Amino acid sequence: MVCIMSGAGRQLALLLCGCCVAALGAQAEERCPAERNQAAQYVAAVYEHRSILSPNPLALTSRKQALELMNQNLDIYEQQVTIAAQKGVQIIVFPEDGIHGFNFTRTSIYPFLDFLPPPYLVRWNPCLEPHRFHDTEVLQRLSCMAVKGEMFLVANLGTKQPCHSSDPGCPNDGRYQYNTNVVFSSNGTLVDSYRKQNLYFEAAFNTPLEVDRITFDTPFAGKFGIFTCFDILFFDPAVRLLRDSEVKHVVYPTAWMNQLPLLAAIQIQRGFAIAFGVNFLAANIHHPSLGMTGSGIHAPLKSFWHHDMESPEGHLIIAQVAKNPQGLVGTGNATGKMDPSHSKFLKILAGDPYSEKDAQDVHCDGAPKWNTDAPPTFHSEMMYDNFTLVPVWGKEGYLQVCANSLCCHLLYQRPTLSKELYALGVFDGLHTVHGTYYVQVCALVKCGGLGFETCGQEVTEAAGIFEFHLWGNFSTSYIFPMLLTSGMTLETPDQLGWENDHYFLRKSELSSGLVTAALYGRLYEKD
Repeated sequence: MVCIMSGAGRQLALLLCGCCVAALGAQAEERCPAERNQAAQYVAAVYEHRSILSPNPLALTSRKQALELMNQNLDIYEQQVTIAAQKGVQIIVFPEDGIHGFNFTRTSIYPFLDFLPPPYLVRWNPCLEPHRFHDTEVLQRLSCMAVKGEMFLVANLGTKQPCHSSDPGCPNDGRYQYNTNVVFSSNGTLVDSYRKQNLYFEAAFNTPLEVDRITFDTPFAGKFGIFTCFDILFFDPAVRLLRDSEVKHVVYPTAWMNQLPLLAAIQIQRGFAIAFGVNFLAANIHHPSLGMTGSGIHAPLKSFWHHDMESPEGHLIIAQVAKNPQGLVGTGNATGKMDPSHSKFLKILAGDPYSEKDAQDVHCDGAPKWNTDAPPTFHSEMMYDNFTLVPVWGKEGYLQVCANSLCCHLLYQRPTLSKELYALGVFDGLHTVHGTYYVQVCALVKCGGLGFETCGQEVTEAAGIFEFHLWGNFSTSYIFPMLLTSGMTLETPDQLGWENDHYFLRKSELSSGLVTAALYGRLYEKD
């Protein structure tokens, strides 16, 4: 089992005190125990589920056979709810595709779909009224789990909605099929549902004609927002939901395939929590052979996460969560501007000629000379994009690299040099592989080897320790900070925010070697 509490050595305020529970079985091991503060916190759980999959998702099957498969997964869900209830959990989140699986056609998935009446039109408790609607067996089981566990329950399933030929959007087969999240209250009532807007090559499902912008209220933590997987990279509904200042928490079922160095599941989850100052409850599917792992309960200053490419088992995370998360963006410690490295950063931003000399020539205190030779610029593919990069050589230095309108800067010191190649990269353009969206990225990455062509390759282990400022002149305010160290360890930035029209990330005292430090900006209007 892998369950890590990030930033344990930092002097930042702890937003979360909690525990991780190794699930699937009676021998659950509680870690990181803490007392529950009823007034300021609630208890949440996310379950990373290794789903039992259809051996042939393209084959046609009966509703009875589909239910037999789905009930095997629902049996596991029920076990996790029982464990969570014993720990006082008030809300649990299960992953996308966890009940039915994936890789279906539109026709082959049909027996796996439940009918879902619109919650805004029909008040319904499936556990208490199981015969009110046909083809709702999955909803009934989920509703009864919420009742048995006395907790809010969030799950993902496939749903169907009949339509008439008079509807101009109605598919030829006379029905809409949706990738759907459902929310049940602790008494089993269907509180709300969300239909996934940004589908990721999901031929079995329709895109809703109108975007669902769903929030739901809870008696223990106020208002939650909800969306699914690929939605996290787009403005609607994810960003638009958070324009409501009352939304302090997000529930997020996902079936995410990790892609380093910039888009591992836990990276983007934590980056979203930091960027928007919210608690982010993310449940991923667990299929390491497909690169699918990475779940967590993330707050801006603290994360409890699970990433495991070796264990075949699912994993339950339980943590205490602050009802009102404290933000990180735009904040810093009181002595930040007195720190010599931060003073140097501010001088460089101000265009002080002394700061340039200080960064590339000789220190007044007689410290070693910084590298005065301009390092070579090169290009390498990262995340299927053509990044412009410069190598990061030497124990200290100041570097700049530009592409289009974005210039990225790095001011760094290293206590010791490792036999590894690091590079500072920039990309400002339209990403077009596995989705189309415009990004601006500044990234300090460990390369896969010692050759320039290895920069951008997937790496999970590193030894290089840095103290650094990373910044860029971004033309968007939607920037996701990412900080990942050796062994898929999440780190918390020391300081983030805008300074002189540049967005910066500052970090010192890494717990292990740096894998990726990135500022991942999204320009939604250029998609």
